[in-house]
Amino acid sequence: MIKRILQATLLLFTVANLQLAARPVKFDEVFTDSTLRIDYIFSGTNRTQHIAISSLSKTKGWYGRRHQLDRLLLKGNGQLTMIDPATGDTVYRHGFSTLFQEWQSTEEATQLEKSFENPYIVPLPKRPLDVICTLTDTHNRVMAELRHRINPHDILIRDRSNEQRTLWRYIRKGGDSRDCIDVAFVAEGFTGAQMPDFLTMCDSSIMALTAHEPYKSMIERFNFVAIMPTSNEDGISIPRKNWWYDTALGSHYDTFYSDRYLTIPSVGKLYDLSTGIPFEHFIILANTEEYGGGGIFNSYTIASAKSHRAKLEVIVHEFGHSFGGLGDEYYYDDQYETMYPSDTEPWEPNLTTLVDFDSKWKDMLPAGTPIPTKPSGKNLTTEIGVYEGGGYQSKGVYRPAQECRMKINQVKELCPVCQRAIRRLIDFYTLPE
Repeated sequence: MIKRILQATLLLFTVANLQLAARPVKFDEVFTDSTLRIDYIFSGTNRTQHIAISSLSKTKGWYGRRHQLDRLLLKGNGQLTMIDPATGDTVYRHGFSTLFQEWQSTEEATQLEKSFENPYIVPLPKRPLDVICTLTDTHNRVMAELRHRINPHDILIRDRSNEQRTLWRYIRKGGDSRDCIDVAFVAEGFTGAQMPDFLTMCDSSIMALTAHEPYKSMIERFNFVAIMPTSNEDGISIPRKNWWYDTALGSHYDTFYSDRYLTIPSVGKLYDLSTGIPFEHFIILANTEEYGGGGIFNSYTIASAKSHRAKLEVIVHEFGHSFGGLGDEYYYDDQYETMYPSDTEPWEPNLTTLVDFDSKWKDMLPAGTPIPTKPSGKNLTTEIGVYEGGGYQSKGVYRPAQECRMKINQVKELCPVCQRAIRRLIDFYTLPE
């Protein structure tokens, strides 16, 4: 009898501890209503990765999520994890990808070592916490890790709360930042006299996004702001034409020697210009008619604001990368190195190598759908299947639709799998546990 009582007591104690451990992290118990900016430098070659801290700063106000803090919906190619050293509990996680890791797949990365700026924002803790920054390779193996402690009272964390120096305004407000996702449009290559044109292009871009599901039906969960840094010259640099312009962000085409790949060399400058402004995600509108753009998960979208060749479609596609974590569904087999090895399931929700297809869109397949699925021959169909070709590879990587906005600009919508992935992410950001 006594043995049974002891066993029952032990069981209740264990269950109570498990329930306590599973209790959601309460934002106000761990964090202040302020933002901590951590500036990292990532460097290496095609086979090595290194992490270093450049600087720390803080500002008033936190505009990111306030619930599901210790969870990751999408891993990305790197993660930030905040841990309470007193308990070992994870209190915040953030996934991301980087231009540095893309560069590692180029031939240039086999010949030299380069470094890239990568600032990230996290909520400022009330007490000292450990931050672990990890970078992974294409096999999802951790290749570099840096653990460091953040003391919120450290006098060397620069307070930049009063340093706002860029003109900005709300252009559409769905609600309080505590409940909504804050997206910032940033002017690049616009002079002061051209800002009315920039604001018009912001409106057009919002209309383009909200013409697509799930943004259309979930638009009230977004706030949009316009950030208006002025450039000394109008236009965007195109190195292959020897066109170089003095712009706010110094963006340029020909990234990795690819004509249409448009990026910014200093992400730190983007964050500097956005100091004190509510943002979680960036859409940079580039003042050029040259076709192109770029999108990096939880970093930024940049796209031509004036291209006559599918400018609004490009913004939707690139925002699918930077916000939705979606992978490219086209392929051309000219990559120097395979980005999606056959033994690893991609973290992107719209690509699979069939290593762990159960975790992807298997539940959405119509009954009897063959794997792989042969193209139907219909034009621009978004019917769900398992179509070979995606992630820049014609073999071994599969996409969910024959055609989708993540594959070609001509199709009018995101496929149902991509729509569900974005809907889940919006819920993750905006709904409590």
